[in-house]
Amino acid sequence: MRKLLLVLALFVAGAWGDAVRAQETASAPATSTAPLKPITFETLYGENAPRFTPNTARGLRWLPDGRHYLHRRDGRLMRVDAETDAAEPAYDQDALQAALLGHGGFSDEVAKRVAANPGRWFDERRAVLIERDEGVYVYRFDERRLIELARDERERRELTVGPAGRYAGFVRDNDLYTLSLRSGRERRLTRSGDEHTLNGVLDWVYQEEIYGRGSWRAFWIDPRDRYVAYLQLDESPVPVYTIVDQTPTHPPLEETNYPKAGDPNPRVRVGVVRTTGGWTKWVDLTRYEGTDILVMRVSWSPDGRLLLSVQDREQRWLDLLAADPRNGRTRLLIHEESPAWCNDIGHPHWLADGTFLWISERDGYKHLYHYDRDGGLIRRVTSGAWEVRELCGVSDDGVVYFRGTRDTPLELHAYRTPLGGGPIERLTAPGYNHAVTFDPTFTYFFDRYSNLTTPTRVELRRTEGSLVRVLSDGDVPALREYVRSAPEIIRLQARDGFDLTGVAIKPPAWDPARRYPLWVKVYGGPGSQTVRNSWSPHDGMYDQMLAQLGYIVLHIDPRSGSGRGSLADWQAYQRLGQTELADIEDAVRNLIDRGWVDAARVGITGYSYGGYMTAYALTHSTMFSVGVAGAPVTDWHNYDSVYTERYMRTPDNNPEGYAAGSVVAAAEKLHGKLLLIHGLKDDNVHFQNSAQLIRALQQAQKDFDLMVYPLDRHGIWYGRRHYRRLVYDFIRENL
Repeated sequence: MRKLLLVLALFVAGAWGDAVRAQETASAPATSTAPLKPITFETLYGENAPRFTPNTARGLRWLPDGRHYLHRRDGRLMRVDAETDAAEPAYDQDALQAALLGHGGFSDEVAKRVAANPGRWFDERRAVLIERDEGVYVYRFDERRLIELARDERERRELTVGPAGRYAGFVRDNDLYTLSLRSGRERRLTRSGDEHTLNGVLDWVYQEEIYGRGSWRAFWIDPRDRYVAYLQLDESPVPVYTIVDQTPTHPPLEETNYPKAGDPNPRVRVGVVRTTGGWTKWVDLTRYEGTDILVMRVSWSPDGRLLLSVQDREQRWLDLLAADPRNGRTRLLIHEESPAWCNDIGHPHWLADGTFLWISERDGYKHLYHYDRDGGLIRRVTSGAWEVRELCGVSDDGVVYFRGTRDTPLELHAYRTPLGGGPIERLTAPGYNHAVTFDPTFTYFFDRYSNLTTPTRVELRRTEGSLVRVLSDGDVPALREYVRSAPEIIRLQARDGFDLTGVAIKPPAWDPARRYPLWVKVYGGPGSQTVRNSWSPHDGMYDQMLAQLGYIVLHIDPRSGSGRGSLADWQAYQRLGQTELADIEDAVRNLIDRGWVDAARVGITGYSYGGYMTAYALTHSTMFSVGVAGAPVTDWHNYDSVYTERYMRTPDNNPEGYAAGSVVAAAEKLHGKLLLIHGLKDDNVHFQNSAQLIRALQQAQKDFDLMVYPLDRHGIWYGRRHYRRLVYDFIRENL
């Protein structure tokens, strides 16, 4: 067995070595007499800016048979044989386009565009649901027929096809509806929707902090299309925040129910109703009576039970419940507690025998646990001072596939291990960060991988180790024309001995006898790792530009964002800003002590939480002479309840932490030159944060620079070129 493993390892290493050597050759500087060009601001942002991102394989998706996958080639979606590369059109695009044109409601341009990307597939890809402003259509490829289900311009939010392909659900005027995909009949399932009562659609804070930014759907159709589970949210107790568009002559108002730390959250209920209509059965949550709860996840088990995750508002504990959709009765399957906070770790993964896998952080690291259908622990599947970041699935022969950090927190790799116990095998090459997608039979996987010096490459590989084919070679010809410094992963140490990791980009003509100005780039939020061994085309080229101007650029994660498990993250609990700043200061001090950095020329920048860390650093430390803070929280009383209370508890429960974490309260201690940047229409971190800091700095007689972008929200889009030039000039003039 050892010989077999050794041979396999050598084979895999050889295959990977050939692939990697080919890639490194592709992006290496060309052997040419032409001098390499410097990277300038115009190189990156001029009208004829070169492309520094590789072409990547588009539309990759496995089909249920495990042998074929979808791949967009030359504008058409192809069905490809994984083993032979034989390809055929995945569907009759021309027939669909002709049917759309024949209907009369589609122009040539629209019909062509819709036929190329038709919408929501269902019925084992034999049919597609097409949603347009003027109506809803179904095209059935076996019948070669376009069916008009609805022809009107009434609102249909979050239109979603059920798993069985019989019904679609949607929300109109905050009420839940179903649409028969055969007859086109609409059924209204709820009638309580109004300005404050939301059925099947999320409010702002649930969307932003729980179910994912941009995802507003709050209903889930069961596997057989018999029931719809939905959230009902009552926003009436939630305070309203008003945003004003200051650009028109008569400014319009935009009002959003936005709970800030300590404010009432929306009241939540979970209902179940038949897709054909009838009375809602409310899930029994009386066990939480008197407790302010959050419903974090909702899903269906294969046997038709409704699953939901419930947490208290400070997220100190998490319950996984199973509910009977017929009567709403619930049963507790799993209860998790934490000395700090419980992260929402997703849905249970159900196996064919009715058992399930669950990811838990109960020992300070995310690991896999195997449970029976009623919540009885069968065994722990993984363990150690590393984390399972993604459960990819379980094969029919009982092998668990996952992505994790077993080798290093700087790289994600694919692994497998027997469900019943046994060794863990890494399936991907070391020295790279990997994103993988396995086929349903776990015979093949797509592997997207890169590192700090290697642009993203996409390959099709067998799980036994061999390369099937290269889908995207990651070549970026423009890289061969420009001067670049190799980014370095550097090990640093905090004052208490905690190991920190950063990525440094040095000036190309490095002089070890010289001390350089340092530009620190940070995000810093708990659990938000940014330092990885992976390709970063835009930030990477911007960093190269600064390095060629004579700056060292340092990316650094504090321990609470280092990827070293919840044990590290939890050290920021109830004291946001304090631990992170100490770690950043220690990282900078390490580089000063190495003789790299001029201690009088240290700058720092970040956006959102990174903007907070920048503003906090300039008001709570004398180490930084320059800072650019983008869209910062300046006092945690100002940010939303769900995010803030997860890490800080409520203001009533942690007044000292809120006071110590405030930038506004420390405005009189501002040290160094601050450039404050904010979008005036920011609906996430409200401009209120910057306004309060501006007022406090003025009262303290502190000078600073300010740039406001009137049309931008949480991220500068409309004014992006001006923003980039502003920051670039500010660094050159002040550091």
